[in-house]
Amino acid sequence: MSERVEHNPIFIVSDSTGETAERVVRASLLQFPEHRVRVRLFTRVRDEDSVREVIAKAADAGAMIVFTLVAPQLREFFHQLANENQIEAVDVIGALIHKVGTFLGAQPINVPTLTLPLSEEYFRRVEAIEFAVKSDDGKEPRNLRKADLVLIGVSRTSKTPLSTYLAARGLRVANVPLVMGVQPPEELFEIPGHRVVALTIGIERLVEIRRERLQQLGMPVDANYGLREHVKSELEFSHTMFKDNPLWTVVDVSGRAIEETATIILEHYKDTEESWGSKTRPPPSFL
Repeated sequence: MSERVEHNPIFIVSDSTGETAERVVRASLLQFPEHRVRVRLFTRVRDEDSVREVIAKAADAGAMIVFTLVAPQLREFFHQLANENQIEAVDVIGALIHKVGTFLGAQPINVPTLTLPLSEEYFRRVEAIEFAVKSDDGKEPRNLRKADLVLIGVSRTSKTPLSTYLAARGLRVANVPLVMGVQPPEELFEIPGHRVVALTIGIERLVEIRRERLQQLGMPVDANYGLREHVKSELEFSHTMFKDNPLWTVVDVSGRAIEETATIILEHYKDTEESWGSKTRPPPSFL
């Protein structure tokens, strides 16, 4: 395997948390796996003095800047100073705000999101994250009836990280482990089938993941948990249960990042809730 090439850093500059720009940058860097780039975050940049300080640091480091500033005057000042210092700067949100405003025939409020009043959506996401924590790994089976989605699958099929990711998008998610010889909680079979997402994975990949986990725990890799035949039996057990419940949606997580699997699940959720006409609570914004 070739050694990764080191590069000058990329600065992310935001008047808020920088989360949007950071996701864009890190998604872009995935397309250059053999190149190592340090990403540095500068948040709450809301005045010209802060801009000057960041530009000076970028010039010293030979950095590229990706920024999200919503105030038009500050954005213009940033562009000007970056050009004067011959710094490559990419405005992630400015042009988009202008295009959206033109499309809507409206003027943007130009207020950083971090300074906006806390919205109903914010509190919804906090509640969803608390719900996911309380409903993780089969805890509180009675919560299954309250969940927007229930994730099920054998051990190491990404149930917990997916639950956390989806909760951050405003969905109340519970997850239930499937264990051979152990009957799942009866509440699982009482909720609408379209709200259950059954996770599966290729046997070779699952064996690999479990053996890595055993090593992390300092346990022998030849324990049943990581043996191919045992893993095969567990998957067959889960697949039999999936077939017995045809309304459950089966998603294969093999070779998929959490974000990719979550996108599939979100699309499924939106489609099925529209089809079933759920009125239990307003849908999340999925922003």
